Amino acid sequence: MYDQAKPIVVGADHNGLPLKNAVRDYLRSRGYSVVDLGVESEAPVDYPDVGVQLAEEIRAGHYERGILVCGTGAGMAIVANKVPGVRAVCVADPYTAERAVASNNAQVITFGSQITGAAVAEKLVDIWLASEYQGGRSAPKVDKINRLDAAYHKEA
Repeated sequence: MYDQAKPIVVGADHNGLPLKNAVRDYLRSRGYSVVDLGVESEAPVDYPDVGVQLAEEIRAGHYERGILVCGTGAGMAIVANKVPGVRAVCVADPYTAERAVASNNAQVITFGSQITGAAVAEKLVDIWLASEYQGGRSAPKVDKINRLDAAYHKEA
């Protein structure tokens, strides 16, 4: 179970704004501390700009968990996964929400506002936050992902 005292960071592009706000407000109503990186208007914003900002915050260790929202969730997942050390999973069902952490030790989940409604997203967030990394047979796989990060994302 994720510690409610630890803040969760959220962000979205303009397409994801309503769902991001709904998830943010839901988390706060459940007692979580939430840091909102925006956006706060429906003015067009390119999802990579918000996604990389949140992923860099995760990488820096400022936050342990984050949620990103765009139209499909796919773009935000791609962007977040480009940042070394960050594992992001696009979530649209309960099993994936649980396995994102249990198997993949994902710090970030993404939602598609054009795919997932607020009530479903809230349930999926609950599942994700209740899940814990299990290690076991998944540990060598996550270690391989970490080695790929090191091999392909060398700092200049």
